[in-house]
Order: sequence, then C-alpha cells, then structure tokens
Amino acid sequence: MSAPPDRSREIAAFLQAAAWIPGALAAPLAPGDVRLLAASEHNENYQVTAPDGACYVLRLNHGSQIGQARQIEYEYNVLHALMHSGVTPKPLMCDPQPHGLDHGALLMEFLPGHALDYQRDAGLAAWIFARTHTQPVPTPGDYDPPLLLQPEPMAAIARESLGLLWRYPEHPRRDIFTRLMAYHDEIMTQQRARGGLFAREPLVIVNTEVNAGNFLVDRSPYGDPEQDRGWLVDWEKAVISVRYIDLGHFLAPTTTLWKTDWRFSEAHRQDFLRAYAEALVEAGGPAIPLEELSAKTRVLEQAIVLRTLSWCYMAWFEYVRLDRGLKHPRAFQAIERYLDTLDDFLPAADSRPAA
Repeated sequence: MSAPPDRSREIAAFLQAAAWIPGALAAPLAPGDVRLLAASEHNENYQVTAPDGACYVLRLNHGSQIGQARQIEYEYNVLHALMHSGVTPKPLMCDPQPHGLDHGALLMEFLPGHALDYQRDAGLAAWIFARTHTQPVPTPGDYDPPLLLQPEPMAAIARESLGLLWRYPEHPRRDIFTRLMAYHDEIMTQQRARGGLFAREPLVIVNTEVNAGNFLVDRSPYGDPEQDRGWLVDWEKAVISVRYIDLGHFLAPTTTLWKTDWRFSEAHRQDFLRAYAEALVEAGGPAIPLEELSAKTRVLEQAIVLRTLSWCYMAWFEYVRLDRGLKHPRAFQAIERYLDTLDDFLPAADSRPAA
C-alpha cells in the first residue's frame, strides 16, 4: 500500500495552534516530533512526542466503514464511553474540521505493545473483552452522534453480506457468488428458525473488528504471561449489540488466518471461552454457562465467516477490475487464497447448529 503524504509539518503546526499537547507552548513541537505509525484506507495514525517526553496518538480520519458522516466524533464518543475500562485508549481531544488539516482529528493516549499472538495471548484477549463488555451502555441521548444499535446481529450481518455480494453484478466469479449466496440463505434460514436466540441478551459495546492487529500487548520483562498488559485500540466500527459478535469474530478462522497461520482448535476455543466466562464474572458481568456461551458464539462465528468471504468477493473485483485507491498486495493475496479455498471456511453441514 502506498504511504500517505508526509503530514508531520501540518500536524505539528495544528497541535501547536490548538494547544492540544501540554507544554508545547513553552517548547514548540517540530515536524520531527510527529511520525507515522500506521495507515489504512480510512485512517492514519501518528505518534506525537511532547516536549516533556510524553507520547500521544493523533488519528486522522478520511472515511467511514459504517456510513457515519461524523466518523471521527463517533469514534471519540465510543472511546469516551469505554474510558474507564482500563483496556482502551483514553480519548483526549477531537476536532472534525481541524485548521490546516483536511481530515477529522482525534488525539488519544499512546499505548505500548505489539500485535496479539493468538496462542499466547488468547486469555489476555478474553480478559480485555470482559472489561469492555461490562462497561455501562450509553443511552441514545448521551452522545452526539449516538452509538449505533444492532439488536439483531445475524440479520444485520446477513444484510451487509448480501450488499457486498450484489455490489458488482458484472463480477466474473459467478461460482463463488453462487456458493456464498447459498450460504447466505442458510444463515437466513437459521435466523428465521432461531427467532429470539439473542432477543433477551443484554446489549454491550462491541468492537466488531477484533483481529490481532487491533490489540496491543505489552509483554512482561520477566517473560510471565500473567504479567502482560493489553488493550483493544481500534474502535471505528463499534456498535451496541450482543457480546457474541466480538467472541465470534475473534475465533473465526477468516480472522485468525488473515495474517497468521493460527486456527483455533476446539480445545483452544473452549479454553478461550472458559477464560472469558471467568473474567466476565470477575468484572461484575453475568455468569454464563460454558455450553450456552459456546453455542451462541458458534452461531455468530458462522455469520461472520459469511461477511468476511462476501467482503473478499467484493474486494477482489475492486482490486482486479477497478482502480482501487489504496492497494495492499498482501491483502489481495489473502483475498485470493480465501476465495480459492472456500471449503476451508464454510462449515460442513453436520457441524452447523441445528435450527
């Protein structure tokens, strides 16, 4: 993916003028105090080092994956709602139209660490989920814009998947389309048969995009996993829904295999869910029997596999037939691998939960 233009000078000037960085008036920020951390199609993240040595992250937004016209304010509101969890970055400042910058800006605390390792850090991820899933859920009047509500997750995921599958009717890979449409119909059949499976579930704030790269793990200097610290840092697609969206996305093979070779075995899956159930009670959440937790998570895992494969189908067309703005060769390789190996992801009929 091509790197974004160097905005360090403009960012330093904006932060100086806006007085967002403590101590910057006494010792002005320089372009060298700002460096690019990561960039995607919708956001750029910069590390900012203050005169006193403290570090911050400035996030510039230039698009929304959830149809939010005020995306940077939306993410600020999500982080504000989660700020007492201890496992998310604290939001500090937000400006949807920062002077001298052409993208909305969000300043948050800098957190140390590296991407999560599924085998080593699954228990830590379970603890992080338990902390975020037990935070108070805001009411519609608490924030402007309010957090999106998604009380029927299967229907919402199936609807999103259908939109991805039909986005380009001229798509040449009709065999993939036919198989994914058939799987979509199975998911909808399950939705109708199960009806109120999630109807009485307490709603929580869910991230919805919990891949390994959206976690930061700060390893213990003594090599003790019990002393590791961790955070979940990317909340641009968060909604209010059921906890099983996050659990299912975390466990789905379409998530874990995107950038690693890890796939949860049934034993590892149960270990993760058991750790989550225990951490949830410790955090003041409900006691959920492991069997129920596993069954409901499985339902959302399968729906999330549909969404990911549907996105891959759509994105393949944009990479091959359209001039996709930001191209990432490694992502395209994963897209082709997923589409060419559908049997590795679509559950066998006898493994799907009975209606």
